[in-house]
Amino acid sequence: MIEPSARHLVRLRAKGRCEYCLLLEDHSELKHHVEHVIAKQHGGTDDLANLALPCHRCNLRKGPNLSGIDPLTDKVVRLFNPRQDAWDDHFKLEGLTIEGITPTGRATVQVMAMNDARRVELRQALLTQGKSPMR
Repeated sequence: MIEPSARHLVRLRAKGRCEYCLLLEDHSELKHHVEHVIAKQHGGTDDLANLALPCHRCNLRKGPNLSGIDPLTDKVVRLFNPRQDAWDDHFKLEGLTIEGITPTGRATVQVMAMNDARRVELRQALLTQGKSPMR
């Protein structure tokens, strides 16, 4: 069980933003989760270095996955790790969609369905309201 103090620190570190798709918690209907980057079933710990703040959708799609298939090369690659990787090194925002610019980024976009219709509609609605959908 993740300690309340660790949950608080993870939320502060992430500034209330999903560490995968960058959706602000204030713009979500559901509270973001504090979860393990490497699931406990794969040897992950409750240390802050293994905890992240994903939105509900990213958390459900990632699950215990550590890897995915790069749709460009069809090779198995590791998923984005917000504790080790910089978002801008693996992704870019192209209009209303998140584009993976590395094998890791592309596999993460695919596994987490970062551009499914509901997410793109939410980004559009936020822009219409004059809010930034991601930053």
